[in-house]
Amino acid sequence: MWGLFFLLLVSGSVQGAAPNAAGIASAHPLATEAGREVIEAGGNAFDAAVAVSAALAVVEPYSSSLGGGGFWLLQRASDGRQVMLDGRERAPLAAHRDLYLDEAGEVVPGRSIDGALAAGIPGEPAALVHLAEHYGRLPLSRSLAPAIRLARDGFPVDRHYRRMAEWRLDALRSSPAAAGQFLHDWEIPAEGELIRQPDLASTLQLLADKGRDGFYAGELAQRLVKGVRDAGGIWSLQDLQQYQVVEREPIRGRYGELKIISAAPPSSGGVVLVTMLNILEGFQIDNLPRVQRVHLMIEAMRRAYRDRADYLGDPDFVDMPLQALTHPWYAAGLARDIQLERATPSTPQPVSKATEGADTTHFSIIDREGNRVAATLSINYPFGAAFVPAGTGVLLNDEMDDFSARPGVPNVYGLVGGEANAIGPGKRMLSSMSPTFVESDAGVAMLGTPGGSRIISMVLLAILELADGQPIAQWVRQPRFHHQYLPDRVEYEAGAFDDKTVTELQSMGHILHRLEREYGNMQALYWDRRSGQVTGASDPRGSGRTVIW
Repeated sequence: MWGLFFLLLVSGSVQGAAPNAAGIASAHPLATEAGREVIEAGGNAFDAAVAVSAALAVVEPYSSSLGGGGFWLLQRASDGRQVMLDGRERAPLAAHRDLYLDEAGEVVPGRSIDGALAAGIPGEPAALVHLAEHYGRLPLSRSLAPAIRLARDGFPVDRHYRRMAEWRLDALRSSPAAAGQFLHDWEIPAEGELIRQPDLASTLQLLADKGRDGFYAGELAQRLVKGVRDAGGIWSLQDLQQYQVVEREPIRGRYGELKIISAAPPSSGGVVLVTMLNILEGFQIDNLPRVQRVHLMIEAMRRAYRDRADYLGDPDFVDMPLQALTHPWYAAGLARDIQLERATPSTPQPVSKATEGADTTHFSIIDREGNRVAATLSINYPFGAAFVPAGTGVLLNDEMDDFSARPGVPNVYGLVGGEANAIGPGKRMLSSMSPTFVESDAGVAMLGTPGGSRIISMVLLAILELADGQPIAQWVRQPRFHHQYLPDRVEYEAGAFDDKTVTELQSMGHILHRLEREYGNMQALYWDRRSGQVTGASDPRGSGRTVIW
């Protein structure tokens, strides 16, 4: 009797013991279908995560790849275990802090973005094997089957693919294998044409047959290293052999009645997110007028992103005061110099080269047992380094640009870093990817988004909508705004602010920059603990698909 009472207490209610449906929200319909296929074959949410990750690596080469990495935030229903799988790329062992500087100590434009020298050691293949072996219930080969089929048989080009390929056309043409894989006769494929990737299908099959050794050892590893080194890169077989997935404790915080579980370093996402929420909770922003509320959100972003640059990096290399940074008392100190009527200037001001951040991808999954996944994956810039080692089909990342090439110099997303995120051999570069769970007695949200440096502020805005009781469709479709300390400006989508709000924010001293295009592609699910109902939404800015069944 008491045992049953305890179980009901833990799960919240009789109805909330498990979801009444499974759900998948991903950035591409074919990836969503791959996940559903695997769950219907008897898999759980973790098997589906393998399937969705691998399928996205095939059909969204501008956002993720087997040659990239990411963070998989997991909760296992059987014991409540929450963990973040760190499949982030590592710097090659031959890397050094001045890798992208010229003889005068200046950053060489493009060197950390295009080509083999820009690529870190991939983590996604190891993460997929780890997911299957430690959390899944199906063989890895079954979960990879949809991706292998998509790579072999092809997928149709859509408008977004064409737009991303046009953006990176020159870089793709610089790699014959990449051009052969993603272009047709060196030109952007027409809408509806099929992209077939037989070499990638063979690589995925090797991973399915041999597990980790199918990618990080043997003939494929030799091809990867040779292709990189022949093109001026610095990979070695030792780099691949030494790569390991790391299980990390997530970052935790609270906002009112909401529990926040988010990505830990080498992601900055959880720390920055919790810092911002802690600052805002001290102002009780729900009761404030719209303009003052927005002003305080901007000021919270400003301070949290400043700390990102000063303190955060790879936890295996850098000591970080994480407990202090995420403590409400620390946030109260940060908030002390916030003026309710005036913006706080950010200084100094480097030259920014921030771009739109259309890369990266996210998916959210829950199964009928209550196992859940929020995962954000990336190759950094669209099409990553735009380089494929011949005979592998593996599109490489350019995540080395996420290091601080030189303290105070912004990366491709305008983010400024310090010594904590300097390049080092075997080091993992700092990230903004922020897969997140939000829990309360009422329900559980799983969410995340691409968007470069704007990822964390997007997740913040979604959580505040959840806290206000808004439906899940509103979390993902609301117009967005962002501040990241440097450059000192508020970037915002059309519709985020009306004319009156713009005028009032400018009168406070905020520098506003309206963006020409929308950004982000949030994928979210919500499980209502009381009814058991699962709902979801895919960002209308993208072509993703949510299925609940």
